[in-house]
Amino acid sequence: MSAPDAVGPVRGPRPACRSWPGPLRMAAVCAALFAALVTTALTGGGKGALPGDRALHDWTLVHRPDAAVATARALTDSGTGIWPYLLVAFAGFLTGRGARGRTAGAVAALAVLLLGQGLRLALMLVIARPRPPHADWATHASRFSMPSGHSTTSALVAGLVCWAAAHAARRILRWCVWGPTVLWAAGVGLTRIYLGVRWPSDVVTGWLLAAAYLATMVALTRGRLPVPRPPRTPRGTG
Repeated sequence: MSAPDAVGPVRGPRPACRSWPGPLRMAAVCAALFAALVTTALTGGGKGALPGDRALHDWTLVHRPDAAVATARALTDSGTGIWPYLLVAFAGFLTGRGARGRTAGAVAALAVLLLGQGLRLALMLVIARPRPPHADWATHASRFSMPSGHSTTSALVAGLVCWAAAHAARRILRWCVWGPTVLWAAGVGLTRIYLGVRWPSDVVTGWLLAAAYLATMVALTRGRLPVPRPPRTPRGTG
């Protein structure tokens, strides 16, 4: 009588996963929503306000105390200029190890941000949607309206900072970075509506564009960026 097989049953190859990877699914959904909003704006009678845009815009016009406007201007200014680039470079710098790795991390993060900015500017010029009436503005603005530049930029910065924190910070510190960073980006976008220089749909399309772009970059670079994770503390030590 032969001995039973100690190896166990032979398992066949795992079936191939037919579903898209998570980042690509997210990119596809955000890109589809972005395209739907843009198409509606382009076909909505002179590229004017979309349903819901006018009501929220008009509400802000009668809820603008001086202190709130000053605060909104300060917050909106943080979403443009050199500060977003310095923040992204610093975040990328922290993900590297050693002088060469930190420099490469900073350059890579800046390159992702600059490419996203180029895409945003190109789409803005192609869509060429007019801004709300100039008499409603409570701050300076330029160029066209969709997608919102401040909203896209701050969302791109927030995504890159959160990505860096996920790779370079311990778990408890990640949430300390993620929460304030996301709230800051959301606040910058909302100030554009409050200050009357963007329609609400401009801000939403900025967020959607940033999400679609970053998700695509994550899918394309997955496994290609040798970013070290923070060392774990061995159990039983303190």
